[in-house]
Parts: sequence; C-alpha cells; structure tokens
Amino acid sequence: QLQLVESGGGLVQPGGSLTLSCAASGATLDYYAIGWFRQAPGKEREAILCISSIHGSTYYQDSVEGRFTISRDNAWNTVFLQMNSLKPEDTSIYYCAARSGRCVGANSMYNYWGQGTQVTVSS
Repeated sequence: QLQLVESGGGLVQPGGSLTLSCAASGATLDYYAIGWFRQAPGKEREAILCISSIHGSTYYQDSVEGRFTISRDNAWNTVFLQMNSLKPEDTSIYYCAARSGRCVGANSMYNYWGQGTQVTVSS
C-alpha cells in the first residue's frame, strides 16, 4: 500500500553536502515512523536516523550525529536526510523505510522500503 522512492544521491567530495529525499505515496506519513538506513559494500544494513510524528527524530549512529539531520515536509509526503561534512566512510546505498508505530533501530522491524540511492564520497 505505502510506496517509498529515494532520490538525491550522487558523487560528492569529502567535506561536501547532499540532501536525500524519500517520497511517499499510498498513505500519509504521520501513521508511520520513517527511518534512513545505509548499506556499504560487504557490510550489513544499518539504521542512521528515524523520525515519527510522536517523538520527532532519533539518532542511531554516533558517527553521523551533528552532521546528518532528518525532517519532513509540511504536507507529510516527503522525508529528507540532510548530510553535511561527508566522509569517504559515508559511501553507501541509502534507503528509507517505514513501519507502523514508533522509531526503532532494527531494520527487520520496518516493512516498507524504497529501492535505495547511491551516495559516493570521493576525491
């Protein structure tokens, strides 16, 4: 029912910035918690940030706190991931995901997923 599509990825130099978008259709976002995840080559998918209408945003990675922020648009159609001071280790495929209820850090608890967008941080 709910569909998610990520966009905004690309190649950026270390220290640069990118903003990713997660566009939702089929349902209003305030029924869900929306999380951003990333998966680097050879590594497991990990939660980065999550936002819900009840408790706002939650960080799951110390390495991105202070650099990444999550937000929603006023119409509750799109969630954003603003990434600043990017590092080579941020290179990953980035996914948005949704679940009913509150934010959690485990990817197995999310049942709606986008297809992902590639972010490459390199000189």
